Amino acid sequence: MAVPENTPSDALVYRLNGLLQKARSVKPSSTIDPPLQVSELVKNDEALFVPVVDNKDAHTLAFEKAAKHIFYARLGTSAIESSDFVDIWNLLDILQYCGDRDVCSPQLVLLLIEELLDSQSISGCRIVFNFLESRREAIIANTSKNKDLVILRLCNELLRRLSRAEDPVFCGRVYIFLFQSFPLGDKSSVNLRGNFHVENVTTFEDYLKASSNKSDSMQVDPVEGSDDLKEKAGLDGDALKSSEADKSTLKEGTTTMDIDDLYPVFWSLQQSFSNPPRLFEEEQFKEFQKSLQATLAKFKEVPKVIQSGDSERKKGEKARGDDDQGEFASSFNPKYLTSRDLFKLELSDLAFQRHILVQALILIDFLLTLTEKSKTQGYYQNAQKAMQYSFTLREEDTEWALGIKNSIANYLQDGPDGKFYYRMVDTVLSRDKNWVRWKMENCQPFTRDRVSTKDFLEAKSGAQDELGRKRLAKPLGSSSALQFLSNTDAEKGLTQLQQSDRFSTPSAESYATKIRMTELDLDMVTSDEEKRQLEESKTSNSWRGLRLASKSRLSSFDRLEHGKGLERLFQPVTSIEAAGETDGRDSVPQEQHQSVEEQRAGEQSQVTTESVAE
Repeated sequence: MAVPENTPSDALVYRLNGLLQKARSVKPSSTIDPPLQVSELVKNDEALFVPVVDNKDAHTLAFEKAAKHIFYARLGTSAIESSDFVDIWNLLDILQYCGDRDVCSPQLVLLLIEELLDSQSISGCRIVFNFLESRREAIIANTSKNKDLVILRLCNELLRRLSRAEDPVFCGRVYIFLFQSFPLGDKSSVNLRGNFHVENVTTFEDYLKASSNKSDSMQVDPVEGSDDLKEKAGLDGDALKSSEADKSTLKEGTTTMDIDDLYPVFWSLQQSFSNPPRLFEEEQFKEFQKSLQATLAKFKEVPKVIQSGDSERKKGEKARGDDDQGEFASSFNPKYLTSRDLFKLELSDLAFQRHILVQALILIDFLLTLTEKSKTQGYYQNAQKAMQYSFTLREEDTEWALGIKNSIANYLQDGPDGKFYYRMVDTVLSRDKNWVRWKMENCQPFTRDRVSTKDFLEAKSGAQDELGRKRLAKPLGSSSALQFLSNTDAEKGLTQLQQSDRFSTPSAESYATKIRMTELDLDMVTSDEEKRQLEESKTSNSWRGLRLASKSRLSSFDRLEHGKGLERLFQPVTSIEAAGETDGRDSVPQEQHQSVEEQRAGEQSQVTTESVAE
């Protein structure tokens, strides 16, 4: 077969077609994985790396033209699900191999993948993205600015086509691919100007309360307290009891808003969530305070409907193959439905309540960064002008923000898995504060440049010179080196080491006493440094006491309460119950009622014991 020599691109088309024919024997399977071993394919054929023209730029353009010619020809004749489509996967592997060796443009393979994504449906894009994920390490091994821009563009275009409600898992895969393709300190995804997403507008119905009441009165529904309504709404008996308890604990003189009155107040919060600077106006801030307080009070009042954690609802369900994904999709709601008819049901949904309250926590954290104390921090003063605001949160508003934040945190910890959920949210928000600070410091790089060979050799030679000039120690036989033998105080030290309290294990009760003494010292602390040291001592003694008590009193660990001492481990059950009936505080046995002076004197005899136990 004669080699066509009409144009340089024709010669490259002939070479690439020959490699694709050989690839069928090197990789007999028609799947994406394993990748084509291009090194074995071109081991005895280096003609592909011989330039067809002397000019490098002209050769690159000819290679790109030849690759696109083969790519479009195969794409138009084979479907992505067919076995013939393996030629396109092999072609992309060959182009990746050539791009790493500067035979063609490094971003050529990504440009063709971008074209491939544009030509496929969503199901076909999943297959293409499988190829992209399997070749990610090879693609990002040799990065360049042009290649990074193509990766960013094709992922963003794919995200615009996907629906976050119908394809949340696929959207997550795309985001994960982006995070893994770019370094941690890359500025491509950083909002340097601190702009807010004000285009995210939440629209809700503008209605008249009278007409709404009239329409509601015409509907025939069961009585709200009937068993039929409870069964239809899916309410649990425990949830109803908890809601009634919340109603009984409301302060006298305080009432919650009606559903109709709360509807516009509740949805107006989204305006502040999407555009926090609007709260810099005093009227808007007061309106936000009232709206958030009314919303939280209504959440505490309404009965809770638990979609994903209702054990009674799951008893009759059959096992499904994709149960985890189905459960995730059922609770995922990227855009809220603001219909007036659904508002009452949404308020009872625990997942919906948590979404709203997490938004409130994010906004409150933003407001707390604008206090007078926060603005005195060095990183804030050195931040960009776009990240600095002239507004300063007043002292009374700061107290309100801290109080409502604490109320939201306590509410989120209630319910099923509440403590775990709040711990997850608190961890994410704490880490986000560090990212905000990094952004305000103008995104300083995380990595350091490598030490040059010249600097390394100079440091090495300097260290060797310093070691060479070190004086040798005097020989052991000299009189000055044996002076320690004439020290008579050493005999007293040996006698002290033979005391029993030096090598006996302390008791867990001793650590409980130390914790109680430390708590007394904390009440009289005067400086932050002293408080920090006492808290560290309390934590250390708590851990040591628990470690010793686990050998004999492990079954009594359920009596302990977080942040309190270890006395409850050594109390009889009757005394604990009696203490719970009186004031709920831990009672101390009679034998432990000692004076502070006696307790401190008893601690001195155990100081040496701790060193051995450690």
